[in-house]
Amino acid sequence: MEIDLVPMNLPGDRDELIRFLTGNDFPFHGGGRLTIGEVEDRISGGRFEGPDHAGFWINVDTLGRVGYAVLDDLTDGAPLFDLRLAAKYRRRSLGSPVLNALTTHVFSSMPEVNRFEGNTRSDNIAMRRTFIRAGFIQEACYRDGWPVAGRVPMASFGYAILRRDWESGTTTPLEWDDISA
Repeated sequence: MEIDLVPMNLPGDRDELIRFLTGNDFPFHGGGRLTIGEVEDRISGGRFEGPDHAGFWINVDTLGRVGYAVLDDLTDGAPLFDLRLAAKYRRRSLGSPVLNALTTHVFSSMPEVNRFEGNTRSDNIAMRRTFIRAGFIQEACYRDGWPVAGRVPMASFGYAILRRDWESGTTTPLEWDDISA
């Protein structure tokens, strides 16, 4: 399977981005299905481009366009990502290959970046497994850290991969240094 990350071209991709975000539910992203106004606000607010953000369409050779990824915090040396697959392409084992392609892009095109990070809700088991399969390790648990509309906040888990682990194909174990009072 070949995965291509195609930079978003705004405003040219505006209508396609609106169709994608209003035509799919994203149950683990806190907002579910977005409205046209919400997407337009995100576009005009620079969510998909600019010095701190970069949006990419995800194309799979055998399937076509399956979703998008946005890299965030590009100016602080440890970018995060937002990954969204169209509903019809979920549960097809695309998560790990897509995350691997995104990781390769980050470390290949950003020599100053030493770590690549992501977060997910505690109940997003598929994404948590995707992180692990892609060589990321869990580094954090934020209790009640993920707001959920109309519900009690959920735990959020933070994962990261280090450049040296990506280069070597290994995973450096996390050493917790818990101390007692």
